[in-house]
Formats: sequence, C-alpha cells, structure tokens
Amino acid sequence: MVRIRVRTVCRGTESLAKVKVAVLNLFPDAEFSREDDVVEAESSSFETLREKVRAQKIRDSARGALFHGVDGDRLRFTLNKQAGYAGRVSFAANSPLGDLEVEIDGDDPEAVIDAIAESTTRPPPEPLP
Repeated sequence: MVRIRVRTVCRGTESLAKVKVAVLNLFPDAEFSREDDVVEAESSSFETLREKVRAQKIRDSARGALFHGVDGDRLRFTLNKQAGYAGRVSFAANSPLGDLEVEIDGDDPEAVIDAIAESTTRPPPEPLP
C-alpha cells in the first residue's frame, strides 16, 4: 500500500478553489487536511497521474524525474501547479506560484515508479497489489 501526500502554498493572488482543483485533477481521491495559506492533502491512488503520464507520452522524462526523487522508501517530486489545474502533468519545478510537492511512501519506490511510468525499453512490470 502506498501513501501519497501533496502539499503546496496558496498565494494571496491565487484562488484556494483553483489550487484544490490542481490537486484533484491529478489525485481525484485526495482528502484535504489543511486549506489556508498551505494546502495539504492525502491520496491513496496515483492512477490518474499514471494515465496522464501515458496520455502525454512523457514516460521517459517522468521516470527520470521520479528516480531523481528516491530517498530510501520515500519518493519525492514536484509538479507544476498551473499544469495540474489544466489537467496536465509537468515535472518542471520552481514555478513563481509554487509547485505541488508530492511525497509517496511505500515499500518499493522503484515499483511505484514502474507503476506510474513504466519503462519504454523493457517489458511492463507486474501490477502493484
């Protein structure tokens, strides 16, 4: 089982509702635990993120960004908030409005990466339980 946490700042010039939409577009089952100048949510599924990575045909670049964020049993990466609001995935970080900071805890980060963005050069992995 994986645990997904998403965190982002909500600047005074941003709409809280739109920031929440950016999170929900990528993690539709997200449950918000904080909704003020910082938005925090938890999700149990990265299926929508996976579908969008495949649809946008960015598996190889996604894998690079994801492998860069492996830290023990934890996987950390950032997603562009504005792209998320538009229903797209962009691993470009350092947006002036802040990014969606995603942290995934699981037993096997490499299996999570394979599930989100499987390799385009080797056979597909077994599905996660």
